[in-house]
Amino acid sequence: MRQKFSMAMRLAAVGAALLVLASGIARAEDITLAPGVPERYTVVKGDTLWGIAQKFLRDPWRWPDIWRINREQIKNPHWIYPGDVVVLVRGGPGQAPQLHLERETVRLSPTVRSTPIDAEAIPSIPPADIEPYLSRPLVTGSEGLWYAAQIVAGRDARVIRGEGDLMYATGIDPKAGDLWYIYRPGRTLASWTDPKDVLGYEYRYLGSAKVERFGEVSTIRIAGAKEEILVGDLLIPFQPEQVINYVPHAPARAVDGRIIDLARGASEASRGWLVTIDKGSTDGIDVGAVLAIYHAVPPISDPRPSKEPDRLSTTDNQNDQTKFYQPDRYLNIPDERSGLLFVYRVFDRVAFAVVVNTTDPVFAGDFVRNP
Repeated sequence: MRQKFSMAMRLAAVGAALLVLASGIARAEDITLAPGVPERYTVVKGDTLWGIAQKFLRDPWRWPDIWRINREQIKNPHWIYPGDVVVLVRGGPGQAPQLHLERETVRLSPTVRSTPIDAEAIPSIPPADIEPYLSRPLVTGSEGLWYAAQIVAGRDARVIRGEGDLMYATGIDPKAGDLWYIYRPGRTLASWTDPKDVLGYEYRYLGSAKVERFGEVSTIRIAGAKEEILVGDLLIPFQPEQVINYVPHAPARAVDGRIIDLARGASEASRGWLVTIDKGSTDGIDVGAVLAIYHAVPPISDPRPSKEPDRLSTTDNQNDQTKFYQPDRYLNIPDERSGLLFVYRVFDRVAFAVVVNTTDPVFAGDFVRNP
């Protein structure tokens, strides 16, 4: 039941209180507003931080700068809700523009304020883009899933099992609960430029199982299956997955990496597609990092007349003629920027990202760099 208040609602500027600058103020010349930028925008259900940032900024990853957010606050952006009003304050000469938040609040007492009922903070990017992939894949070092339980037999002689089937497993710890994830060893993830440089070992998520009887050999029932389940597949305890809702931001360090894989074995990707990059937490990548995608353009033949001297090719002894030629000359073309990606899950040396916009197809082997 909604409360009724006798005092009129008022607008409270909370942006300054929530977002304290700790790492320096962005210079005015560094921030470019988006074409047709609004002076005010009311947040609605379904909005994302990325979408709102695009309304105000030409470069959405500059969002922390225009809000004056420090690195710690990037990790906790749960402060914008449907119904809030984002207000643009244009800077004067030599001053950077800023955004402020206005929120309708009601004073109940000197220390208590109401908050919107059933309000959820808006996410960084649409959760539907990545939620189906949050539980997979898993990437480990050379040690692999040494601690995992294992499916050792099925209830009958069938080779392939699926949802609803009973199987038997060893290594199930009752203290870990009765819901377990099922994994199988997948690809070896290697550097694009040096296949001998192993970045990690992928474990493919297959589904989930529920324990029906604990013991030295436990009885499990397949609760859900994305692929067929086989004897020998591994089990690890269920851990609730959450979308880590970091503010979109540029990496804190210079990044020069490669896309090493596209989801579902695709030959090319576009907006909303998931990709794997060869940079991780050891390279300064964290959740919410935005990277620009660049595609290498092959050199082109130089059509301009050459100023180099001709080179001797062959001598025709029969006709006593000497043949000359001009060597082929090429022009190097700068890499072309083809899109942006948003990192949503990070391991030591690899990370997974979703492509948030593109102007051209994205390919495995494309470069990823600071935007």
